[in-house]
Amino acid sequence: MENQRVDIAALYQMKADRQPITMVTAYDFPTARLAEGAGVDTILVGDSLSNVVLGYPDTLPVTMDEMLHHLKAVARAVKRAFLIVDMPFMSYNVSPESALTNAGRFMKEGSAQAVKIEGGDWVADTAAAMVRAGIPVVGHLGLTPQTAHFLGGYRAQGRTSDQACAIIGNAERLEQAGCTMLVLECLPDRLASIISKRLRIPVIGIGAGAGCDGQVLVFHDMLGLDDGFKPKHVKRFAQLGDQARAGLERYCQEVRSRAFPDAAHSFSIADEEFAALQAKLGETK
Repeated sequence: MENQRVDIAALYQMKADRQPITMVTAYDFPTARLAEGAGVDTILVGDSLSNVVLGYPDTLPVTMDEMLHHLKAVARAVKRAFLIVDMPFMSYNVSPESALTNAGRFMKEGSAQAVKIEGGDWVADTAAAMVRAGIPVVGHLGLTPQTAHFLGGYRAQGRTSDQACAIIGNAERLEQAGCTMLVLECLPDRLASIISKRLRIPVIGIGAGAGCDGQVLVFHDMLGLDDGFKPKHVKRFAQLGDQARAGLERYCQEVRSRAFPDAAHSFSIADEEFAALQAKLGETK
């Protein structure tokens, strides 16, 4: 699968072969090109765009137009990875009809291969309507950031047997509705493992343990580009923020001391041409 486009069939085969699926978020052409070049299997244009890139306090304010703008940029870089986009808050919650319209824009205008929605049985009918229209849907259970205020904040879910059973039921309902994949966020690892084994569709975890069929992390979190709170489930695979900051500080120092730009980073004009210029300007040497 090194050169051919990853599709749904390939992801299902990876689950069958017990080959872990890799997923990262990307929000623009450069980040998507880096993820694509690294061989990531699936790229998610997440609604985390809202707080990670656009500076909003959480995921709720980001709009359809903002998501579509960034999706288009990501799609221009993606040639191999399976491309998923989050449907932002209230873009699918009002009615199946509005969900179809908005999801259709992501597919037609943004070249997405699937859309992701948050919620359990209460969004199953909407998911089924989109699937019937030919739009692949990815579900999302556990900690669902768009409704975190209902969950008592950003905290792990499914830690009681009743909660765990409810989440399993919702996962099975989403699969029955035709969802192509499922994301599980901040669930106990043993619960997520049970769900992954019970479902036919690939299950991607974020803070849900190694028993899932794959893993997803936010680009800026995993590469150390975010100085803010680091959740327990995030591992820093690089510290690019520190390197970037050090580089910017050095740049400021060299500009202020006139060490940059030097001759190696400047363009020259031949002496005779410069002399001719001075003569035309009436300047003396």
